[in-house]
Amino acid sequence: MPAARADEADGEWRMPARDYASTRFSPLAEITAANVRQLKEAWSFTTGVQAGHEAAPIFAGGLLYVVTPYPNHVFALDTAGKQRWKYDPKPQPSSQGVACCDVVNRGAVYDGGRLYFNTLDGNSIALDARTGKELWRTKLGKIELGETITMAPLVVKGKVLVGNSGAELGVRGWLVALDAKTGKPLWRAYSTGPDKEVLIGAGFKPFYGAERGQDLGVKSWPPEAWKIGGGTVWGWISYDPQLNLIYYGTGNPGPWNPEQRPGDNKWTAGLFARDVDTGQARWFYQFSPHDLHDYDAINENVLVDLPIGGATRKLLVRPERNGYVYVIDRASGEVISATPFVHITTSTGVDLKSGRLQYNPKTQPKPGRVVRDICPASPGAKDWQPAAWSPRTGLLYIPHQNLCQDAGTYETSYIAGTPYVGAEVRMKPGPGGHRGEFSAWDPVAAQKRWSVKENFPVWSGALATAGGVVFYGTMDGVFKALDANSGEVLWSFRTSSGIIGQPVSYRGADGKQYIAVLSGVGGWAGTIVSGEIDARDGSAALGFVNAMRDLPKYTVKGGMLHVFALP
Repeated sequence: MPAARADEADGEWRMPARDYASTRFSPLAEITAANVRQLKEAWSFTTGVQAGHEAAPIFAGGLLYVVTPYPNHVFALDTAGKQRWKYDPKPQPSSQGVACCDVVNRGAVYDGGRLYFNTLDGNSIALDARTGKELWRTKLGKIELGETITMAPLVVKGKVLVGNSGAELGVRGWLVALDAKTGKPLWRAYSTGPDKEVLIGAGFKPFYGAERGQDLGVKSWPPEAWKIGGGTVWGWISYDPQLNLIYYGTGNPGPWNPEQRPGDNKWTAGLFARDVDTGQARWFYQFSPHDLHDYDAINENVLVDLPIGGATRKLLVRPERNGYVYVIDRASGEVISATPFVHITTSTGVDLKSGRLQYNPKTQPKPGRVVRDICPASPGAKDWQPAAWSPRTGLLYIPHQNLCQDAGTYETSYIAGTPYVGAEVRMKPGPGGHRGEFSAWDPVAAQKRWSVKENFPVWSGALATAGGVVFYGTMDGVFKALDANSGEVLWSFRTSSGIIGQPVSYRGADGKQYIAVLSGVGGWAGTIVSGEIDARDGSAALGFVNAMRDLPKYTVKGGMLHVFALP
């Protein structure tokens, strides 16, 4: 497995995924399947913000750091929950109006005594982690074009990696590398356009033929359409220090109406491997060519070395929105396996020879008619909410949804800073009636080991620990601990609001193991509550409200950090 960013023994949690391999695995083992039932809330902290709290708390240097959704306040707390400092970046209020799916923020990164995070209005900021003093601020996005930033950055080799949001407003996606000391841009790789701007050169060697050719980021689009073509980079980035490659996904093409953008729409809805020093692309794989259903491809890439076919290979495991768990050779981009983990009606499989997703023509959107039972729905089998990997069990723990939708498309026009979608969607529960699941997946055997059904989509991240326990939260506000081997629910705690945050684990100043998670319902799935949306409008929140009409009966808005420990 690639080297972890934090020492295995130090008990810190310095980035949302904890390590560059994106495992979200804690080596701490004080809390076990045998004693987790004794877990108690040690303390809590109210953020004062009521919107979707999707961030992971960060623990480093004896302090716990929390970034809120807009207005993106940053808090530093000691290990007893006492506030050391607060930073207010004062983002532009108008950024709230162009945020597609709630005003979320997915967290910060601690590196070298500094805390790095992004604001909704398109700024990347570095703070002195001890004092909260602003060290630099770099403006990257343009609100007037619909650009926002919701992702957590990643810091690699002195570079702060940041991408944009806003594909639903016709934004052109990019990933930029900033100098960690100064905030100065070092390179920028676009997701659409000519090779020069996508940073595709002589070293670009994709495994599949569909990704080979000159300026495909222009030629696979109608004339000029790539300029407003989406492919935003708002999800997760992983890094392999041995290969010196970063891995990240690109979002959906714009607009949602596929009739308006014939072609594969490179380089959207796919996965880039890039040299972190130069930004130059090494390979690309497109999960959903000519994306028909807003499946994006921004999910996390878990880097693991596993035995496949009798030999240990450097792999990338990824549960994708289109409904398949992909196992990919991370050196070459070859797809080893692609296995359904949910009910799928939109495709019939992945051709491993060509790498091509095989779309089902019966569920392809057509203007002028409503196509029913599109499964998975636009948020996919699993959206941004990150899975966790345990090297102890060899299982990937996947928080996900069980949703289908009915959808119709129509012609739409691009106006800068306004929605550019061209589809009307109404989501609904998938087979069985439950809307969420938490599943354990064996990537070597390419099969599900166990699964827990949930009433609502599991929109929180997952945490795996060396104690044989996995954690996640539910949208109706229950934080759960499960046996990592069997899936048995061992412990639960009801919080004051739905949980869509990312749980973490750290060792406190007293030497004890702590578990921390933010509650505060919202995000795309929970904006019916955080945005106080009328449940009678099923098409609201890009169709998600239709599947979540009853959520306000189960939870209320909130914003609170919960910290747990054994007595």
